[in-house]
Amino acid sequence: MPIKSFQGERATRPKSLNKNLLVSDIMTRDLIVFTEEQCIHEVMKKFIKYRISGGPVVDQSGNLIGVISEADCMKEISDSRYFNLPILDKTVANFMTSPVDTIEASKTIFEAASQFFKTSRRRFPVLDKNKLVGQISRKDIVVATLNMKSNTWR
Repeated sequence: MPIKSFQGERATRPKSLNKNLLVSDIMTRDLIVFTEEQCIHEVMKKFIKYRISGGPVVDQSGNLIGVISEADCMKEISDSRYFNLPILDKTVANFMTSPVDTIEASKTIFEAASQFFKTSRRRFPVLDKNKLVGQISRKDIVVATLNMKSNTWR
């Protein structure tokens, strides 16, 4: 007598054995972007509101010109305390990191992991044909590798 399974029919997963996972597959596309004219207080409020630790800085045409992070803000907070000066209404241009380390959308997540390992960056803006299309973080890489099957690693 055959044994009947009470689990029901198993869902089939699409096979991705021939495809490497790319940066474009796991990057964040809905970005919170900043401009160099924005007040640093406004940026800090957005960090808190959107629970982010940094983001790209773009010009009026949408071209990437820098990155602003909590670490950039911490340096200024520390310096202002040391010199007993208020931060006042300084702009992002005073704090942002430029030039920016970026990564191409067509890179594999393994190439991205290697780039993260070689630098101290926690996030990279993602470019496609020199246009900002997203952002990838170390956490995105970790989550993606945990979700992969070991037989898809190349």
